[in-house]
Amino acid sequence: MPILECILIEAENGQISLTANNMELGISTVISGDIVTPGTIAIDAKMFSEMVKKLPDNDVTIEANDSNYEVTIQCEEAFFRVRGKDGDEFTKLPSIDRDQYFTINQFDLKQVINQTIFSIATNENNKIMCGELFEVNGNNLRVTSLDGYRISIRNVELKDDYGKFKKIVPGKTLSEISKILTGEADSEVLVYVTNNHILFEFDDTVVVSRLIEGEYFHVEQMLTGDYATKVTINKRKLMSCFDRATLFIRESDKKPIIIDISDEGIDLKLVSNMGSFEEHAVAEKTGKDLTIGFNPRFFMDILKVIDEEDINIYMMNSKAPCFIKDAEATYTYLLIPVSFSVPE
Repeated sequence: MPILECILIEAENGQISLTANNMELGISTVISGDIVTPGTIAIDAKMFSEMVKKLPDNDVTIEANDSNYEVTIQCEEAFFRVRGKDGDEFTKLPSIDRDQYFTINQFDLKQVINQTIFSIATNENNKIMCGELFEVNGNNLRVTSLDGYRISIRNVELKDDYGKFKKIVPGKTLSEISKILTGEADSEVLVYVTNNHILFEFDDTVVVSRLIEGEYFHVEQMLTGDYATKVTINKRKLMSCFDRATLFIRESDKKPIIIDISDEGIDLKLVSNMGSFEEHAVAEKTGKDLTIGFNPRFFMDILKVIDEEDINIYMMNSKAPCFIKDAEATYTYLLIPVSFSVPE
């Protein structure tokens, strides 16, 4: 449907609204301007976006011809003429019931998305893994994502009791929302849910998305408080070690970083076709000594989104999942270790 490749511009009732809709995700926002003659027109979204980027930083005038849908876009001495489409053919955003909802400030929503979105699957073969589970239980929101190698869980306290429900939200939708959220702590987002859709409303913008149907994975059975080894380490120090180690890994490589844990701290080793890396880092250890291997990029993804200065890493053995979590359980990250051969 070529019309879905367009942005709909509506100038009426003293407002100028822009809408995009691909039947899975729809976004509409309102901007200010002077309306000389009310009307609607649909313009190719990619072309319109590129034109706007290249226009001078000044007022823009848009005129559309009702008979042939030719659109003139003028800014200072720059003129664009493009062929638009009949705005009446555009598929409007679906009407969403607003009975079930919760509110969350922009800062928390943007943060919870950014701290979990990296661990959704990119393979469309499993749609459930391409989304995140939003669970509301009273005044708590829990967001979960997984890709088969790691699990990310974030808990956010809400202002009120909103009942109990859970929905699977597409990762693509959450990525788009994160881009347009300002992240202000005093700006609220209203989130409405139905059986098939979720709607985010903030500032002058509305985002409507289809939900992913199906039963999300029961991750509770993988979450345990048992551990044989606990390591407390400065996050920035560990990130720097991993960053240096990844210099010897190409995108296609699957070389693990091997970590030896003892009373003296941790020793990191990595060997690839490009070279080798070793580094010692000071850390506090509780429990047994352990040697364990990880995908360094997966581990780095987790470290990048944690704000705390020191982190706690919990491990049972070299084959069981590793946990990185705080005492308050505001975040929990599970990472499956990888097999390895000890470098010589």
